[in-house]
Amino acid sequence: MSELYPQVAFNADGLVPVIVQQFDTREVLMLAWMNETSLQLTLSERRAVYWSRSRQELWRKGDTSGHTQSVHSVSYDCDGDTLLMLVDQTGAACHTGSRTCFDDRFLPLRAGEPS
Repeated sequence: MSELYPQVAFNADGLVPVIVQQFDTREVLMLAWMNETSLQLTLSERRAVYWSRSRQELWRKGDTSGHTQSVHSVSYDCDGDTLLMLVDQTGAACHTGSRTCFDDRFLPLRAGEPS
């Protein structure tokens, strides 16, 4: 349990998933991960800072790409194990250059099965 954020349930790796949405349209932009330090920096700077699981380091969104996220709010779900962050996205949110990480990537729904 975090001393700074007891309401947030970080997993065994010390991370919590963050769903990122555009603040005014509620468009889902991406999913990322935060540790306690990145959450603290995000809240104090009002700019998105994540934990890169692949690089094992802090990642300030936009430092290399210029595609920044200005933070409007951060909330947690009923279990405290997921964060929802509302941002004002400048440029692409996805590392592929897309506006969101969820552009046109749909799994087919099967006919006759419950949806």
